[in-house]
Amino acid sequence: MKFLRLLLFPFSILYGIGVLFRNKAYDYGLFKSVKFKLPVISVGNLAVGGSGKSPMTEYLIRLLKCDFTLAAISRGYGRRTEGLFFVEPENSFEDTGDEPLQIKRKFEGITVAVCEDRAKAIQCVSNENDVIILDDAFQHRAVSPSLSILLFEYSSFLTTQLLLPAGNLREPMSAKKRATVIVVTKCPLDIDPLRKQAIAKKLKLRSDQHLFFSFLKYGTLQSLSDDLPSRPMISLSNTKNIMLLSGIGNPVPLFKELSSYNTAVIHHEYPDHHNFTDKNIAKLVRAFNKLEAGDNVVITTEKDSLRLLTDEFKKQLKGIPVFYLPIETYFNEPEKTSFNNLIIEYASKSTSGKRLYQS
Repeated sequence: MKFLRLLLFPFSILYGIGVLFRNKAYDYGLFKSVKFKLPVISVGNLAVGGSGKSPMTEYLIRLLKCDFTLAAISRGYGRRTEGLFFVEPENSFEDTGDEPLQIKRKFEGITVAVCEDRAKAIQCVSNENDVIILDDAFQHRAVSPSLSILLFEYSSFLTTQLLLPAGNLREPMSAKKRATVIVVTKCPLDIDPLRKQAIAKKLKLRSDQHLFFSFLKYGTLQSLSDDLPSRPMISLSNTKNIMLLSGIGNPVPLFKELSSYNTAVIHHEYPDHHNFTDKNIAKLVRAFNKLEAGDNVVITTEKDSLRLLTDEFKKQLKGIPVFYLPIETYFNEPEKTSFNNLIIEYASKSTSGKRLYQS
């Protein structure tokens, strides 16, 4: 792997030069970047996948939905539709992308839209909403957000980070200067204050940038079928085998969480946003049926579960206990209060009925 990274490193240099010129073109106004009067909160990261953007977006929605009308906008990665598409709970993930559909089904009262042109989408939803949340939009510089939240996964500070294709960074670390808020995600629950200081020192943030540390909270296992009730995570301690099916950016934290309850975890791992095929599910079913009889379960992520709801997959998985595991972003106090207050302050700058664009 190190040898392959070495071979790809020259291409990373070329890629970095391209990214640099693109960013400079936006910085100097050669490329247009629209700033809206309406509060626009962007959530993004520098790496490819796995930093917890969806849980953070859902955290913001939970925080703001009772006091503001919200619209969540994303590109809709992997969808087969084009242009502006308003997401409804009955839609297929193939029409919307998995993450927008997950958000709409969990928060039916908010507007969820997908569009390649985020500025166009904001214009279309601005009259009915107080606050816009952009998911995975740090590199979408055609929109200049009011508040930019940049996520770094905790484990990324334990290794050397390189640009694509030798590494997984979409932009160099210097791009963090565009962020107002930096959140280190998926931290250990009991992260050492000295470790926080070391990360802060490594990031070298400006005095006007805000740094927070978050962790994931795992929920109750939810059955993919109506035939089975939900079950607490602690019940996994009594299972014989756990078969994990994942198609996410970084499944390591989830694998470790399951392994903390039961070490007999068999992982069927696929790339992020992977569209499961009949062969994938048939392979899973064959492996499950070969397990020693007992309390065996299949566990997948909430996002992946949306891609298992086709009639064909339901038929293949009939009789197999399949559960998905919801996750949420959490902060320890006093960071939780500080973070919440900061977000609410920006969201409160709503100017409904006033000009759409910033002068």
